[in-house]
Amino acid sequence: MGDSLGGCVRDVLVVVPARNEEDLLPPCLDSLEAARSALARTDPHVRVTTVVVLDRCTDASAELVEARSWVHAVRSDAGRVGAARRLGVQQAIALAGGPDPVATWIASTDADSVVPPHWLSRQLELACAGTDLVLGTVLPDAKGVDPGLIDAWHARHVLTDGHPYVHGANLGVRLSTYLQAGGFAELPVHEDVRLVEAIRRDGGAVVSTASAPVVTSGRFEARAPEGFASYLRALADPDLGLPV
Repeated sequence: MGDSLGGCVRDVLVVVPARNEEDLLPPCLDSLEAARSALARTDPHVRVTTVVVLDRCTDASAELVEARSWVHAVRSDAGRVGAARRLGVQQAIALAGGPDPVATWIASTDADSVVPPHWLSRQLELACAGTDLVLGTVLPDAKGVDPGLIDAWHARHVLTDGHPYVHGANLGVRLSTYLQAGGFAELPVHEDVRLVEAIRRDGGAVVSTASAPVVTSGRFEARAPEGFASYLRALADPDLGLPV
């Protein structure tokens, strides 16, 4: 899949599912704006389209998105993160005017997460080297979290290049590769894992990197079943049964 790249990526589609994230959405969008600005300095001809999917939101998340002229909102009543990500990609493609799939890159994160300034630049560097799928790492936000829990998390996670982790909060994929693999499945959980499995079966060029980690919320209240918050809650309470 990576053989036909030839030049650089011309379009980036940033997709962010949100479920009642009025407290955490502003820093997420601030970080994405910084990443857009950093990319514009190094690759001024790359067009970035950002879509926030308001998945059954009943708070002020919509107003927060509307206040940012560079962010597009789309509403979803599905109540499933996989459906939200899929809808976000579809909407971004339409807003970008049906861009060339080979020269278009999807960057996925979550509304409770903060990306580093070089997040997009690093993904596009790998994309322009022929990578079809970039799997990044995440770090739990230590603010307000028991230091012992943070230490326990780090003891179980070695964040290096070649890591085995899959996180929808830090994932990038070429649009042509995404479409060939069938896109994000409309699942309540593990839509990111299913996409990665399909891309690997198709022979896509996959890079797992720790070079652009995303900081994600350390909360215990999960927006998606078996998501990151559920993992942290289980880590704090072994009786809940920690996933492998």
